[in-house]
Order: sequence, then structure tokens, then C-alpha cells
Amino acid sequence: MKGCLFNIDGGYLEGLCRGFKCGILQQSDYLNLVQCETLEDLKLHLAGTDYGSFLANEPSPLSVSVIDDKLREKLVVEFQHMRNHSVEPLSQFLDFITYSYMIDNIILLITGTLHQRPISELIPKCHPLGSFEQMEAIHVAATPAELYNAVLVDTPLAPFFVDCISEQDLDEMNIEIIRNTLYKAYLEAFYKFCKELGGTTADTMCEILAFEADRRAIIITINSFGTELGKDDRAKLYPRCGRLNPDGLAALARADDYEQVKAVAEYYAEYSALFEGAGNNPGDKTLEDKFFEHEASAFIVI
Repeated sequence: MKGCLFNIDGGYLEGLCRGFKCGILQQSDYLNLVQCETLEDLKLHLAGTDYGSFLANEPSPLSVSVIDDKLREKLVVEFQHMRNHSVEPLSQFLDFITYSYMIDNIILLITGTLHQRPISELIPKCHPLGSFEQMEAIHVAATPAELYNAVLVDTPLAPFFVDCISEQDLDEMNIEIIRNTLYKAYLEAFYKFCKELGGTTADTMCEILAFEADRRAIIITINSFGTELGKDDRAKLYPRCGRLNPDGLAALARADDYEQVKAVAEYYAEYSALFEGAGNNPGDKTLEDKFFEHEASAFIVI
């Protein structure tokens, strides 16, 4: 009986997901792709995969930007199709995924208008998964309070923005504080939502979100050195849903330089390994590169 009820709400979407999984490129496909010498060769090889149609109507010569746009378009269409056919709690879960793109879009628009870029030029650069109706009104805001009252109050991001509201002008420093405050609230809310769902969702997503929270705490700390951001203000930006919470975050809040951050990471084997070999010299992998590689290798299996 339980299986029958599941199929009513989730059977079609489960079938879609299984189909998407089967369409993922295999190791043999990647071996062929690395031998492609031109973008036309790449298009020719992909024609024999589930990605065969997304470039079918594109004339030659192809460009990387066209391929990127078409891949994004394919992703958005498939995601929105799933969202339109979903019910709770899956619909809310999918909404949570879009919130990170909404945050990035808001910051992109604020930064662009701060540098006198026309809003019509900025909107096409926004990710379509993070689009919302009020985006084009962002240029009217001069302070975080105006941004909230005029633009964000009727969006899903409104609860995350409460801690950002102030009468300070929107300058480079405040924009970064807003970005990190929004991400802190977003990650904590998403983590709580997944935890309450329980089961496989909690086991998988809480691990992913905990890693993202810790990564942001470490990168925020390192990027704050040499800026006007004080230790107390820095600590307020740390998402408190990762493995570093609470002792690791308290230690990061006291750190004065890179070596002290590295010393904190040594208490966590997973993060300590990422600092080894990281550097900022030409040819070196940065710490953010190492985090990205770890994320891809650790969670692709999930």
C-alpha cells in the first residue's frame, strides 16, 4: 500500500531521475572527449549520447559560450519540469536548491549597479534557476533596508535577509557581508529542513551541507585577513551546521593569519589534507581549488 501511495506522488519523477542517471556520460565517453581536437568533434561525439540533441540546431562554428548556454538551458528545463510535477516535501527541497542561485543573482545585480552597469545588461548574466519577478527593481535600493523593503520582502529569501537589514550604504564590504549572511541563514535552514525529513535525505544532504558550511567558514576567515572585518563580525558570518561547530568555529574566530587557520584544520583530518600542497604561486592549486576537487570526488558517489 505504501508503495502505491508513493507512486501517486513520486513514481513519475523517480522514473525521470533513473532516466537522467542512465544518461550520465560514462568513462568511455570521457576518454573519447579528451581526444576531440575541435568543438565540432565534441558535438559529433555527443550526438551518440543523451546530450545529442542540445546542439542539434546550432550552426557552425560553435563557441564555448554557446555550449555553456545550451547546457544550462537543458539543465533548467529538466529541473523546472521536475519542480512543476513535484509535491511536498520534494517541491520545497527543489525550491531550496534554487535559493543559492537567487542569492548569487542578487549579489551580481547589486555589484553591477554599484559599478554603474545598466540593469538590462546584468539580467542576462543571472542564472535562470535563481530568477524572480522583482530582480529588475534592485537598482532602486541604496541600503540593505531599502533592498529588503522594495525588492526582497515578497521573495522566498525574505527570512534569510532579516539579519542583513541596516541603514548602511551598499558598498563593496557590505555587499560581501550580505552575501555571507544570506548564505549562512540559507545553509542553516536547508540543513534543518533535511534533518527533519530524516532518512536517506538527511544522511546524504546533511553531509553535503555540513561540508559547504565548513568550507565557507574557512574561506571567510582567510579572506578577512587584512580587511576592516573584525573578529566578532567575522564569527557572525559562520554557518553553524558543519563539523567545525562549535569548537572549530570558535578557534577560527580567534585566528590572525593563514597558519593559524591551517592549525585549526589539522584537528579535522578531512580538511587538514586539503591544506597540504595548496598555494597561490603560478601553477599551484589554491585552497578553494582543493575544496572543489574534494567536493567533486567525495560527493559524486552520493
